[in-house]
Amino acid sequence: MRYDLDRIRSSFPALDEGAAHFDGPGGSQVPRQVAEAVGRTLASAVANRGHLTSAERRAERIVGEARQAVADLLGAEHDGVVFGRSMTALTFDFARTLSRQWRPGDEVVVTRLDHDANIRPWVLAAQAAGATVRWADFDRDTGALPTASVTRLLGGRTRLVAVTGASNLLGTRPDVAAIAAAAHEVGALVHVDGVHLTPHAPVDVAALGADLFSCSPYKFLGPHLGVMAAAPDLLEHLRPDKLLPSSDAVPERFELGTLPYELLAGTTAAIDFLADIAGGSGTRRTRLLEAMALLEAHEAALAVRLEDGLDRLDGVRRLGLAPRRTPTVAFVVAGRRPQDVARHLADAGVNAPASHFYAIEAARYLGLGDDGAVRAGIAPYTDDADIDRLLAAVAETVG
Repeated sequence: MRYDLDRIRSSFPALDEGAAHFDGPGGSQVPRQVAEAVGRTLASAVANRGHLTSAERRAERIVGEARQAVADLLGAEHDGVVFGRSMTALTFDFARTLSRQWRPGDEVVVTRLDHDANIRPWVLAAQAAGATVRWADFDRDTGALPTASVTRLLGGRTRLVAVTGASNLLGTRPDVAAIAAAAHEVGALVHVDGVHLTPHAPVDVAALGADLFSCSPYKFLGPHLGVMAAAPDLLEHLRPDKLLPSSDAVPERFELGTLPYELLAGTTAAIDFLADIAGGSGTRRTRLLEAMALLEAHEAALAVRLEDGLDRLDGVRRLGLAPRRTPTVAFVVAGRRPQDVARHLADAGVNAPASHFYAIEAARYLGLGDDGAVRAGIAPYTDDADIDRLLAAVAETVG
């Protein structure tokens, strides 16, 4: 199998505008096939889901296909896939639902490494229930999250552990499976924020030990919406707020209002695009595992090129040196505000923004304040020329 970068890049119309895109962690560019799937659905007759008219049947089919596509991507069960407006909205919804079972003295564990969408919903829900929030710190020097920093906080009153699959600021990939195993030993549930992990590596929610796993299709070449995957048996025992006439079936009981059919069609198209990266045959799940392994190797090689180049520049300091990371590099330039560096890069046609990127606890813990750092994320369409353009533009800011 070969990673055909030229073929992949030719599928992204946005690249014709000429910018080098390192802004994928905030939302990737979209292949033509995804845009066509969205447009085709909008131009077709659709209706509320049902089985009488062709429009109803089309809507039913689109939803079913999207659930199965996400299940294939994540190694999940299709009837445990819940769609929502965003990962943040879904996490708030599930935090409110789960916390109804919490009592004063119960405990929730969160980490300072996480995006705030995997912190604040749980913190606010714990406060409302009278539960205690326990914070796991990461290593400031390396950006690593030692497993023990989470597991030492666990006890008989731990009800939930929220941990990221990969830091969207530093790229750190904690040992989620070990954390989840320890959490399950004390009877706690585990929610994994997979938003930044899913675009860069093969995912198996069962192997990770995630009871709840959330991700965002717009980070892996798809449209803007959120997904949460869980075991159907778990979902059967959760009772969210819902409208009286809306379905009480799983997973529909967690989906508020009519689903955006065009975005679901685009999500299926994005997952099919990923599956086709490696070519080959077999089930979509098999092809996805092969494709994501191939993509991971491609992106890792580019990350080494980027990191080596940044390390050779005086005054540039990389943040996050954990041994297992996604191809996402955060850095600062001595004497320059991150936003000023990002502005210079933008003027050079390099899209690498600067912020805390909603990982505000991590940014503050690192002493970056709310300015954060410049973040360069490698995507399936990144090539050597993009890396060289970024390094040349950063070099111009040094000194």
